[in-house]
Amino acid sequence: MHHYYRIMKNGILLLLLNKNVSLFNCQRTNDVLRSRMVIVLLNLLMTLRSCDSYDEYLSALVTFPVGDQNLRGEVIRRRRDMNGRPIGVRHSNPILDTREYDVVFPDGTTQAYSANTTAENLYSWVDEEGRSFSLFDEIIDHKHDDTALSIGELSEDSPSYTTKGWSFLVSWKDGTSSYVPLREMKASFPFQTAEYVAAYSLTKEPAFLWWVPHFVKKRDRVIGKLSKKNNKYWHRTHNYGIELPKTVAEALDIDRRTGTTLWRDSIEKEMRNNAPAFKFNDDDFVPIGYKHITYHMIFEIKMVGLVRKPRYVAGGHLTHLPVDSVYSSVITRESVRILFTIAALNDLDVIGADVQNAYINAPTKEKVYTTAGPEFGSNQGRPVLIVRALYGLKSSGARWRDHFAAILRENGFKSSLADPDVLMRKAKKPCGFLYWEYLLAYVDDILILSHAPHAVIDSL
Repeated sequence: MHHYYRIMKNGILLLLLNKNVSLFNCQRTNDVLRSRMVIVLLNLLMTLRSCDSYDEYLSALVTFPVGDQNLRGEVIRRRRDMNGRPIGVRHSNPILDTREYDVVFPDGTTQAYSANTTAENLYSWVDEEGRSFSLFDEIIDHKHDDTALSIGELSEDSPSYTTKGWSFLVSWKDGTSSYVPLREMKASFPFQTAEYVAAYSLTKEPAFLWWVPHFVKKRDRVIGKLSKKNNKYWHRTHNYGIELPKTVAEALDIDRRTGTTLWRDSIEKEMRNNAPAFKFNDDDFVPIGYKHITYHMIFEIKMVGLVRKPRYVAGGHLTHLPVDSVYSSVITRESVRILFTIAALNDLDVIGADVQNAYINAPTKEKVYTTAGPEFGSNQGRPVLIVRALYGLKSSGARWRDHFAAILRENGFKSSLADPDVLMRKAKKPCGFLYWEYLLAYVDDILILSHAPHAVIDSL
């Protein structure tokens, strides 16, 4: 099926079984084979039409300049030509990406944007960590739930310093509106919140009584401080415009709502990569001395390609501090500068690499187990031993450092006396020039200085 898809993508309809024989022009092709091939090609066309399931921009929230204002819209689908084929071709460089998208705005209007325009506006409204922000307009409503303290529950002897249960409907300058919890309003827009509370006679409510009156009294001084700050609210629910789930169930629900499988595929990949870290016993036996811990998934979006990245993290906070060291040493900046100079003087190539899922290459000394969740598939609910240095365990950094150092020693490297994270071994160039090649380690990130650095990586 993969080969047929590649042929369709190139616009060539050739039989793989008979070289250079056209499917519809070959008289020797019998009716049965022709019918089967037609079915295959129809299935391939359906596969091509469902390519949106793997499009990284779908469902992204992006702020575009529309007229004299900036409006936030949602990327809802790829644009197609009159024959139903997606317009444009994906490219790793956003500038050369020719895809086109339909974007819907809060007022219901839909406009077309190219992929490079979408990427430009997406990255221009986020910080270096991918967090987007909205410009505050005004507070238009408020609400509270059953968790909010009532006036009757307030004790004069012990005032309650809480913001629980209250939220405010905020209108943003991009044309959208959303409810924001009081704790975040107090941190981001304290003056606007206090003015609204006073205007609607909410000052006596326990969530406001402990701070709003004091805030209003010092109004002039507070305004002077606030005027020096940007009137921005940083969103914690999205990264590079993509909605971030908090649990596996939320991730799968986002896939269902957006008609994609991006989060499901990324979770399955993460669990495949982490599979060596887990051990299921046939009788679900847990050895004596093993401690039960919890775990959770951390979800993020990578800037390049908007790749969904979940990370399985063990609850190391529930374990006791190991007796031996739990830290992984790292190279110093001075060593990096010196070695770059050495590389330049000796005409050495420098390449960097990242060890994927580095920690789980090392065995763990901690005796812990957990209960398998839904991401474990048919093993859900079973006790599972953690046998590798998972992210989150207290000693994982040190275990990976010891494991990696042992591998480097086996390959002839030894630590520098000046910096133990600078590893070196003797090498010779094809011309006969003798020198030292170096490997610099910063936990799971490495730099290699050599006349043949790719050969060094392959040997590891």
